Amino acid sequence: MKDVLNQTDPNTRQQVYNQYVKDITPTHNWFANVCKAFLIGGIICTIGQGLLNLYKAMGFNEEVAALYNIVTLVGLSALFTGLGWYGKWAKFGGAGTLVPITGFANSVAAPAIEFKKEGQVFGIGCKIFNIAGPVILYGILISWVLGVIYYILLRLGIV
Repeated sequence: MKDVLNQTDPNTRQQVYNQYVKDITPTHNWFANVCKAFLIGGIICTIGQGLLNLYKAMGFNEEVAALYNIVTLVGLSALFTGLGWYGKWAKFGGAGTLVPITGFANSVAAPAIEFKKEGQVFGIGCKIFNIAGPVILYGILISWVLGVIYYILLRLGIV
């Protein structure tokens, strides 16, 4: 960075800066990242399917088994976040850990754990939805918009 600041000519400074940025920017193997995300996401989804099959085998109907499945996955995600394991899996698997419902549970639990030391109100209460808040907001908003569109299409006899 000192080389960039020491340049007096603007064009040379820009070239040196561009080379500096290129040198420090990490390169990623997108194919390996996709494979890792697929692996981790697949493992999470396989566990979810296994839990769903287990709950059905225990005699629960499809709806109740799905509910218990979601509750179990969210609980396990929060537990693994608290133990520090979920962050390691996310670092390895990237988006594979973000897409399933476990990623949402992690996004709620992680700030709560991180800001616990600031107290119940200003720590956990204020920070818990930093990441999950926009997801909830835009999820509700798009659900409402799609509901209105569906209602209009229903009234027009298209659907």
